[in-house]
Amino acid sequence: MELFESSDCVKICAPMVRYSKLPFRVLVRQYGCDVAFSPMILADSFYNSQKARDSEFVTAEDDRPLIVQFAAKESIHFSESARLVEKYSDGVDLNCGCPQKWALQEGIGACLIDNPEFVADAVKQTRRKVTNPKFSVSVKIRIHDDLRKTVDLCRQVENAGVSFISVHGRTRTQRGEPVNLEAIRTICESVSIPVIANGDIKCMDDVQRVQKITGVKGVMAARGLLENPAMYAGYDITPDSCVQDWLDIALNRGTSYATFHHHLIYMLEKSLPKSERRLFNSLASTSAVLNYVQNYLERDNKITL
Repeated sequence: MELFESSDCVKICAPMVRYSKLPFRVLVRQYGCDVAFSPMILADSFYNSQKARDSEFVTAEDDRPLIVQFAAKESIHFSESARLVEKYSDGVDLNCGCPQKWALQEGIGACLIDNPEFVADAVKQTRRKVTNPKFSVSVKIRIHDDLRKTVDLCRQVENAGVSFISVHGRTRTQRGEPVNLEAIRTICESVSIPVIANGDIKCMDDVQRVQKITGVKGVMAARGLLENPAMYAGYDITPDSCVQDWLDIALNRGTSYATFHHHLIYMLEKSLPKSERRLFNSLASTSAVLNYVQNYLERDNKITL
C-alpha cells in the first residue's frame, strides 16, 4: 500500500468481531486512524452465500482505506472472496492469528501458522486473481514458541507475494502475557516487506515505544481503540467530542442497540466512577442511553446533544 511509503508509522484499527464494523471504522478515521480492518469473515460462507455477503460485508464511500479480513482453510475460498470485494476495498487479509478453540477446531485462525505452504498458496492464488496491482494481500499471524518457524513462515509468504504482515507478538496459547517485541523486531529484520506490530497498543506512547524497539512500519490496536477511539489523535481518554461523534455516526448509519451501547461502555470506562459504570452498563434502551449520555456531557456545560 502507498501509505507505507508516505507515512513513518501507519496507524491501523485491528479486525474485531462485532466491533470493527462500518460505523466504528468511520469514527476512528476521524481521529487519526489510517487504515481499518473489517471483522473476521468466514470465507467459505462468504464465497457460497449471497445472504452471508449481504450481512457480513457492509461498507460506504467514506470507508477507505479498508482491509477485509477472511478466515479460510481453502485457497479458493480466500481468493474468490478477495475477488468479490476487490472493487469495494483496498485489500484482503488472511487470519492466521485467532486463537479461539472453535477456530482451531475448524482448521482456521492461528493453527495456520503451522501450515506455511497453505498460507503461501492462498496468497499466491489471490494475487493471481485480483486485477488491481495496488490491491493488498496480507496475513495476520501469531508467533511460534520457536521463532525460527515464524521467520520461515514470513519468508515463505513474502516470496508468495504478500503485501505486508501483521504480527501479534504472542503465541496462540498466550493471552495476557507481555507482547514479545524482540520477536517482532527479528521478523522485521528477516523480511523486506512492511511488518505491523499488534498487541497492547493502548496510547501514542506505546505506538512510539513499539516502533522504536521493533522498527515496524505500522501498529495495529484493538482494545486500545475500543476504550479510546481517539487514541491515534493523541488523547489519553475518550474525549467528549468523540462520544458525541459516535452518537451521531451510530444513529445515522444504523447500529444495533447492543453494539451502540457496548462501544459506549468501553469509551466511558475510564471516565465514569464504578457506581455509575454499573448503572450505565445496565441500561436497556437507546433512549435511556441517550438521556444518560446527554446528562454526562452537560454535567460541566460540555456538549449539548
